[in-house]
Amino acid sequence: MPKPKNKSTKVRFTRPEIISQATADRRAASRKEDKELIRNALRGNQPSYERLMKKYHDQISHVIYRITHQREQVEDLTQEVFIKAFASLKSFDSTFAFSTWLYKIATNSSIDYIRKKKLFTFSIDKPIAMEESNATYELPDSRYEPDKHIIQKQRAAILQEAIEKLPEKYRRVITLRHSEERDYSEIAKILKLPIGTVKAHIFRARELLNKSLRDKISHY
Repeated sequence: MPKPKNKSTKVRFTRPEIISQATADRRAASRKEDKELIRNALRGNQPSYERLMKKYHDQISHVIYRITHQREQVEDLTQEVFIKAFASLKSFDSTFAFSTWLYKIATNSSIDYIRKKKLFTFSIDKPIAMEESNATYELPDSRYEPDKHIIQKQRAAILQEAIEKLPEKYRRVITLRHSEERDYSEIAKILKLPIGTVKAHIFRARELLNKSLRDKISHY
């Protein structure tokens, strides 16, 4: 009597299972890459910062736009999110996904932007209630404030001085962006640089300005 042939057991995956596994593998690879980039960034490797920014730039911009609906402010807010994230990179807990941490910063920054924007919708003469008591106070009439004007001029002078001390490649982009109010595509065309490079230079320029101005302007 012939012996029955051994049949090899093959595991077959349905299409949804294959897609799910592929997604999980892709996410695992992405997290592994992020950890390596973060390690290198913390050692001062500038290309690692730029890679992280390029990798998540569009996603963060999308998050910000969905919350603020301010298309013209999205790029500047995106830059601010990365500045905050990179300034706090040492505190990042690698047991969590970097993208999740970054989205949280983007969400909080967008909410802060909306709150700050709403502060200016109050009437200048309307009494404002204090949160911790029933007391109210009147906002001063700002139609004539010579001290405020002087302070603004002093701040502008300090900012201009800090800009002039930037390395040339950063000084050029920040001047075109903020002094001449050019958009990113215009700056790229003027300087004959890729838009990605322009964004990276502006990010680095702002980072340097933040460090330079933090102590100088805090007492105004």
